[in-house]
Amino acid sequence: MGKPTGFFEFTRELPGKRPVSERKNDYNEFVQLYAPEKLNQQAARCMNCGIPFCHHGCPLGNVIPEFNDAVYRKQWQEAYEILSSTNNFPEFTGRICPAPCETSCVLGINQPAVTIEEIEKHIIEIAFEKGFVKAKKPNIRTGKKVAVVGSGPAGLAAAAQLNYAGHSITVFERDDAPGGLLRYGIPDFKLEKWVVDRRIKLMEEEGVVFKCNANVGVNIGINDLLREFHAIVLAGGSTIPRDLNIPGRDLKGVHFAMDFLKQQNKRVSNKKVTEEDIFATEKNVVVIGGGDTGSDCVGTSNRHHAKSVTQFELLPKPPQSRTAFMPWPTYPMVLKTSSSHEEGCDRDWAVATKEFVGDANGDLKGLKIVTLEWKFTEDGKPAQFAEVPGSEKEIPCELALLAMGFVHPQQEGFINELEIELDGRGNVRATEKDYQTNISKIFTAGDMRRGQSLVVWAISEGRECARKVDEYLAGSSLLECRDENLIAVNS
Repeated sequence: MGKPTGFFEFTRELPGKRPVSERKNDYNEFVQLYAPEKLNQQAARCMNCGIPFCHHGCPLGNVIPEFNDAVYRKQWQEAYEILSSTNNFPEFTGRICPAPCETSCVLGINQPAVTIEEIEKHIIEIAFEKGFVKAKKPNIRTGKKVAVVGSGPAGLAAAAQLNYAGHSITVFERDDAPGGLLRYGIPDFKLEKWVVDRRIKLMEEEGVVFKCNANVGVNIGINDLLREFHAIVLAGGSTIPRDLNIPGRDLKGVHFAMDFLKQQNKRVSNKKVTEEDIFATEKNVVVIGGGDTGSDCVGTSNRHHAKSVTQFELLPKPPQSRTAFMPWPTYPMVLKTSSSHEEGCDRDWAVATKEFVGDANGDLKGLKIVTLEWKFTEDGKPAQFAEVPGSEKEIPCELALLAMGFVHPQQEGFINELEIELDGRGNVRATEKDYQTNISKIFTAGDMRRGQSLVVWAISEGRECARKVDEYLAGSSLLECRDENLIAVNS
C-alpha cells in the first residue's frame, strides 16, 4: 500500500480534456495525461484491500492494487510487468474500456472509485516511452501452425498468447489492415490508429504473420486452412447489426451505425471510401440506440457539423446512482454521459420509432416516434412497455443511424459450409471449458462465441481460448489460466 492515508487526503480527479469547441474540429484523442504529481496522488488512493473486488470486476483479472502501489513508488518497469502479466493490450483497454473494475472498487462504497483505467493507460504509455515494451520472441518453436480468423481484440490476444507458446501464427483479416473493431469501429478521437499500428508492428516483430484482404470463405478457402493448419481460432466478432424493419426502412438516409463509423475511420486514415458516402453535415441526425456505438455516432456527427443530433433509447432513463437493486460491487445500470454527449446531443429515453418518413425523391425527411410507458419487475428491471396514447409525433431527420447492437456473427459462408454448431442466439457454440466447436481443431473466442460484449472481455476470451488451443496441440499448456494471473512461462 503506497500511502495508507492516500484515500483520505486525495479525491478522484480525471485528466483534463481539450475544450469542446476545439476538439469537435478534429479526430484526435483529446484526453490529456496526468501531471506526475496528480498521477502519484491518484495511485495513492488505492487502499490495497484485503479482498480486492476490483480483480473480480475485471474480466482479465488485472492485479490492480499491486500496479497502483508500483505507480505510487514510481517503479514503472515493475508496474508495467504486473499489468502486462494479465493484459496483452493495456493501451486499448486504458482508452476504451468502460472500467467494470472501478464499479467494484471497495473505495467506491462511500467515495469515488480509484481511477484505475487512467492509471492503466499511463503505465503502458510510460512503459513505451521508457523502452520497457519490447518484442518477446518465444525461445523454441513447436512446429505447430495456428490460423486466427479475425484481428479484433480477441483474435489479437489469441494470436499473441499462442505465439508466446511457440506456435507459428497467421492472422487472416478481411479488411485492408489489422485491428477489426479497434481500427474500423472505434472512432479516432477515442483511439488513434497509430496506437493499433504500434502494437501490430510489435506482434510482427515477435513472429506473428498478418494477411489482410483475406476473407476466409471468399478468397481464402476454409478447407485450405483445415489442411494447412493444426488448429484454427475463429474470432470474427458479432458483425450482423440489429435492424429496424418499420415502414420507410429503404429510404435514402437510413444507415447502420457501423457503416457510418467505418467510413469516417477510413477518411481519417486517408483511405478511399468505396461505398456511398454517409455524411451528417447540416443534417438533423437521429441516433437510434443508447449504447457506446450510438455515442460514437453522436461524436462523429458533431465533428461533421450536423444541424442537430438526437439520441433515442427504447428503455427508460437509468437512475443517476446505484439503487437498492444495484448493490456494490455489482455492475450498476446507471446513467452514463460520454464525452460525445458533452459535445452536444439531445437525449431521450422510452422512445420507439414507428416510421421513417420520406419525400417524393425517396430521401428521408423525418421520423414518426411515440413515447413509451414501462412497467418494472419487483427487482427494478424494466419488463413491459405500452405506447402512451396521443404521444405520437413527427420530428425532422435527414440521417437516421441504427445503433441497436449486434445479433450474431456472420453465418453465411464457411460457418454454414462446415455446419459449425450455433447456440440459441446464433453465436458459434463453444463452452468456456474448452472454447472448442463441434469440429475438434476449430476453436472460437470473443463476440463470435459469447455475443456482443466489451473489448476487455474479448481480450480475456482470446487469452483463455489460446490456452485451450495450446493444450489441444501440446497436451499441456505453457499459458497459465486467468485466475493465476500469469503469462506464458517462456515469454
